[in-house]
Amino acid sequence: MEELTYLEEAVEKIGEIAANLGLDFFPMRFEICPAEVIYTFGAYGMPTRFSHWTFGKAYHKMKTQYDYNLSRIYELVINTNPCYAFLLEGNSLVQNKLVIAHVYGHSDFFKNNWHFKNTNRKMLETMSVHARRIDEFSFRYGKEKVEKFLDAVLSIEEHIDPFEGIIKEQSKKKKAKETKNPYADLWFETDVLKDEEEKEKKPVKDILGFIGNNSRYLEDWQREIIFMVREEMKYFWPQLKTKIMNEGWAAYWHIRIMRELDLDENESIEYAKLNAQILQPTRFGINPYLLGLKVFEDIEKRFGKEMIFEVREIDCDVTFLRNYLNEKLVEELDLYNFQKVGSEWRVTEKSWEKVRDNLVLSLNNCGFPYIEILDDDYGKNGELYLRHRYEGIELDIYYLERTLPYVYELWGKPVHLETVVDRKHVLFTFNGEKHLRKIIEGSGKY
Repeated sequence: MEELTYLEEAVEKIGEIAANLGLDFFPMRFEICPAEVIYTFGAYGMPTRFSHWTFGKAYHKMKTQYDYNLSRIYELVINTNPCYAFLLEGNSLVQNKLVIAHVYGHSDFFKNNWHFKNTNRKMLETMSVHARRIDEFSFRYGKEKVEKFLDAVLSIEEHIDPFEGIIKEQSKKKKAKETKNPYADLWFETDVLKDEEEKEKKPVKDILGFIGNNSRYLEDWQREIIFMVREEMKYFWPQLKTKIMNEGWAAYWHIRIMRELDLDENESIEYAKLNAQILQPTRFGINPYLLGLKVFEDIEKRFGKEMIFEVREIDCDVTFLRNYLNEKLVEELDLYNFQKVGSEWRVTEKSWEKVRDNLVLSLNNCGFPYIEILDDDYGKNGELYLRHRYEGIELDIYYLERTLPYVYELWGKPVHLETVVDRKHVLFTFNGEKHLRKIIEGSGKY
């Protein structure tokens, strides 16, 4: 009980410091959880979510790494209002102080970054409803059938358009504004629908939503699952889009908040070791805490403190790094491009501009391939024609050919995907029985 009292005092003190430093966060709720619970939340992405074997697989991997002391989740923070944070049982008081300070940085970012503007802040309740509905479907139609359908939906869950609803609303408001009539949006409903019909003829990024709306072979419960998964993915999308910024912002503020605490000598040493572990570079990849922190600190040094709040408000990882990752930082962080040649990993590029551009390219569309629907009646037979917007990174053919059957299952007709392999346009097809591929004439786009 004494430790809990100290922790409650730390939460209150850190909250006061964070507010005095200029952070604007949601009301905070902290809970202490055992490792099994924390890692379950980490695997599922939320405390309340439907069950699926992929979450169990993720849990087993993360928990095994924890058991063998290979990695450790100190906390899990949920982007809701109020904001919930779950602390790992067994953390020392200093560890929890750092984690709490870090969480206040995350909450400020969630509340103020533009990309979270339309986030469902009651997603805990929404996901709980989704989980109950899917449990009902499992009872009614059979667990194996529902999980098999979820396999197909989750295979393309990242292929959504997170801005679709925003664009529709802005289009409607713009049309009303142009008429100088405050009630015009009521009268132009027909025109807006006509615009949307025209838009459907153009390439469609929201593959999941399009299939949910237009597939002729789905039952009502299946459509409902598609739109539940799509809603959850729209919730996670801003977090994927701002991973480096978000972690860098939280690291920036936990460092400054911890400076304001009256730590004794032993606590200071413990904090320094823990902070060094969080910010240590990785050999094969990017440490988002370190990269984000260094970019924010450089922005503050060059443009002043007000500028970091402005960047926090309007940017995402792509614009953040494109605009502010400079030669000095690339050299300081020893960033470079590398690839596997034969059995060896080799450095292929050290030019800071190319390193920056390659990193930004890898973050486009949250790191997922940009695939769009070109035709939903290909061959005049209701077949689905997809195109990969090739920007220098080829698709994983192994993954591609295992995903197309899932798309076929959802659409109910043969599915085609156009992409580039070895600088040649290749059309991959799954017709329900076998995979086909052929080289096609390029459009000149690539």
